[in-house]
Amino acid sequence: MACSEPDCERPAAVELHIPWAENRLVCAAHARVLGRRDGIVADPFPERADDLLE
Repeated sequence: MACSEPDCERPAAVELHIPWAENRLVCAAHARVLGRRDGIVADPFPERADDLLE
């Protein structure tokens, strides 16, 4: 499954739980940036843990 952010073809590694919108499946790079916003909870996929270390 690919990252849901536009123009990103990396594999999704994290589900972002966003209170004011639908949850999103994003790559590790986008999760690092978007997960810093207040209220967003990042839930990593255990099988994609290696992607989070890059």
